[in-house]
Amino acid sequence: MKPVEAIFFDLDSTLVYVDSAVLDERLTRVCAALAAAYPGLDPARLRSHCDLVGPELWPLTVLGRFDGLTTMREVWRRALGACGCEAEGAADTAHNLFWRHRQGIIRPFDDVAVLLQQLQGRFSIAVITNGPQDTQLDKLDVVGFGGYFELFVASGMHRVVKPDPALFKIALDRLGVAPESTWHIGDSLSADVAGAKAAGLGAAVWLNRNGAVRTPEEPEPDLEIASLTELLDHLA
Repeated sequence: MKPVEAIFFDLDSTLVYVDSAVLDERLTRVCAALAAAYPGLDPARLRSHCDLVGPELWPLTVLGRFDGLTTMREVWRRALGACGCEAEGAADTAHNLFWRHRQGIIRPFDDVAVLLQQLQGRFSIAVITNGPQDTQLDKLDVVGFGGYFELFVASGMHRVVKPDPALFKIALDRLGVAPESTWHIGDSLSADVAGAKAAGLGAAVWLNRNGAVRTPEEPEPDLEIASLTELLDHLA
């Protein structure tokens, strides 16, 4: 195995996660504020429609049909419309309220900061993520990790989705590193492990935080770890 020069990371469920309790509290707060501003609007019904509309729209951002911020506004617009609120500016008001109070919704895993501190300066470090460039990159910024990465590659910007090896090739070309000298770490066997192996990377590392059992039909990782702290031992 060649010496490692670069390390790629998946983002969601690898470096950061959504605190569902905080997300629910912030959405409920915004819905209550909107109900106060627009008489007749039921905050509980609005909250319910947000949950229904979001899953319909967010998959469209993965291939770049919409960016993340546009999608957020559209979720609010459709949810408000379903509740009979067509007031001009209501969706923008909702979006702006939510965006201003987004801190705390995205959380870093406890093992990430120490790892990045020890990797910085030793390797080229990049993020490869399926999702819209703008809001995915914001996730790194709100947890304070943005400065650790030399490159951020999002499927929404390039309209190529993991496990397509083309997304990994973009990162390899931009960093000027060879695939066999690069490791990729992610939580998804189908996207991260399969994509890294298809791209010919030196190691496809499965971060299996929850002790999932891989089925024979799923791609086999070169290395399986339960925590990012284990990665340092293998790199050494």
